[in-house]
Amino acid sequence: MELLLLHYPFTCLFIAFLVLYQLNPAFRYFSKMLFYRLWLFTVSFLVIVCSIPRGRDVENMKLLRLLLMPLKYIFGLKIVVKGKENLRTKKPFILVLNHQTSLDIMVMMEILPDRCAPIAKKEILYMGPFGLACWLAGLIFIDRKKKEEAISILTEVADTLKKENLRVLIFPEGTRNHGGSMLPFKRGAFQLAVKAQVPIIPVVISSYHDFYNQKEKRFTTGKSIIQVLPEVETLGLGPDDVPKLTEQVRDSMLSTYQVISGMINGASH
Repeated sequence: MELLLLHYPFTCLFIAFLVLYQLNPAFRYFSKMLFYRLWLFTVSFLVIVCSIPRGRDVENMKLLRLLLMPLKYIFGLKIVVKGKENLRTKKPFILVLNHQTSLDIMVMMEILPDRCAPIAKKEILYMGPFGLACWLAGLIFIDRKKKEEAISILTEVADTLKKENLRVLIFPEGTRNHGGSMLPFKRGAFQLAVKAQVPIIPVVISSYHDFYNQKEKRFTTGKSIIQVLPEVETLGLGPDDVPKLTEQVRDSMLSTYQVISGMINGASH
């Protein structure tokens, strides 16, 4: 055994890795998450290099999306999209998604439309190459601690939505939710939609519990359903209608989440 370790150390390490990967779920979880982060940062360098000639442009998102798409095959994830016809519109709109984990970055690429600028917390901008790649791809960063600055940025976005024919993606929960439901929605996305007088298209991603659980350190193969709901019109609505609009969209998304998550859980037992 000592001779084997001495002459073939890398082979032994590789065999040990494979054994641990197969037999230890926690080791498999950490290995996959490490690979996921390494993939994101490697992709970021490619996006940066390819985007420099064009500069900051939402069109660079196409490259980021293309490079992230293979991850679902590597992880053995089947992503089923329902209602994709609701995204076949050439007019500007606000896309709202439920937010569960960092895996949302991979999953949302399945339905990300052209000329779509996600809104993200400013902290992402400082995440090295990934933050720079996101900036070059046109992400809009807001500082959640500076409310007036965030409102100013959203107002600017509302003014350019129709001029530049943009779509904007927002996670209205504001942060990741591991609780198997949905957190209360913040109103920024809905205020933006009303101000710009553009429709909202809700998108619901089913629970990842079938294949992923951070607390249990479990990351296996599995299935995710994405349900794109019909657009919610905001034409004629004003600031006073925002609270009701927010609750209306959240209620429809929550009921959809429960249905599509139940479909997966039911199929897995």
